[in-house]
Amino acid sequence: MTRKRADTLTPPLQRLLFGTVALFVTGMAVAEAPRDGRIGYVMVERRWAVYSEDDLDTACPDGFNGGPRDQFSELFPTDNGQQYTELESRLMREGRQAHPTTSKDPFPYYDAQGLISYGLNLDNRIGPNDLQSPAGIEGIDNQVYRAVGCIDGYRYKGAVWQFDTSDMLENLANRFVIELAGVDDFHNDDEVTVTTYRGLDGLHKDATGTLSAGGVQRVDMRWGQPFIYQIQGKIVDGVLITEPVDEFKLIWSMAQNIGSYQLFQGFRMQIELNPKSAKGLFAGYVDIDQWDLNLNTNWTTHFQSYGHVSQPSLYRAMHRLADGYPDPVTGENTAVSSAVEVSFIQVHVMRPPEDVKVARTD
Repeated sequence: MTRKRADTLTPPLQRLLFGTVALFVTGMAVAEAPRDGRIGYVMVERRWAVYSEDDLDTACPDGFNGGPRDQFSELFPTDNGQQYTELESRLMREGRQAHPTTSKDPFPYYDAQGLISYGLNLDNRIGPNDLQSPAGIEGIDNQVYRAVGCIDGYRYKGAVWQFDTSDMLENLANRFVIELAGVDDFHNDDEVTVTTYRGLDGLHKDATGTLSAGGVQRVDMRWGQPFIYQIQGKIVDGVLITEPVDEFKLIWSMAQNIGSYQLFQGFRMQIELNPKSAKGLFAGYVDIDQWDLNLNTNWTTHFQSYGHVSQPSLYRAMHRLADGYPDPVTGENTAVSSAVEVSFIQVHVMRPPEDVKVARTD
């Protein structure tokens, strides 16, 4: 695993759109170090960082992109009396979804035109295609926002937004845990170690059914091995900033307890810490082919229609907007800059005893 320095990153305070539970304790002092220098968190919310506060005339002046049903109706109209075979219509369309190409899209595709979105400066420079954060920080790299910002399902309270929220709470395949070690000061600490795990337990709730801190997460040391990483970082003014990690697998199941993940290059965390909770951003260059596999594995065309997600059109758009990690043979970029809004609550991380041997899965 390759690590690079991230000294030039500036920690913006992102305003996150979390509305399901009141998790964060405000006004709590954060200077005290946790007992034995360790503290764990489990993820409770996760979604692609799409700035939705822009007026739609600014972000999407041409409107939203059409979904599978819209495009199917345009390809195979029924008002002209023409009849189509199953092979030349539905099966052909499903084949294109399973085997997308970068050929010219037969449908218009609308990129988000806004100049503001959440994210981080991944390449440590300000370029012509960069965005600005809501806090006014320039050089934000988040081309995924441009790719999905005019798909209504990815915007605030859209279908994808809603499913990502509910799946994080209900789907055990999504149980993503981080544990910080070597924490001497919650406010500023030059050196901490972050270990990521796949958890095995449900989320802790109080008597009213509200998510609460203090639960336990056993870590999956066998089937969860692909998701165990140790990352170096630091805490600056209460914000955890980690060094970039290449080829990071982030657990990302979308429905039906299907185990899947997104693959990031140059992955990093920027999280505002609290003894009871944490919130902030994950960022990096997301691999296009793995995104496509994850989407098609989790969501059939029926589910993608909920949010007007046309996978063949989105695949073309992401390749067109790709801005990182060129293929060594073709020279074409294979990944797209992105950011993910994340939210956590504190948990106690339970690992098996060191003398217990666990069979590897790779």
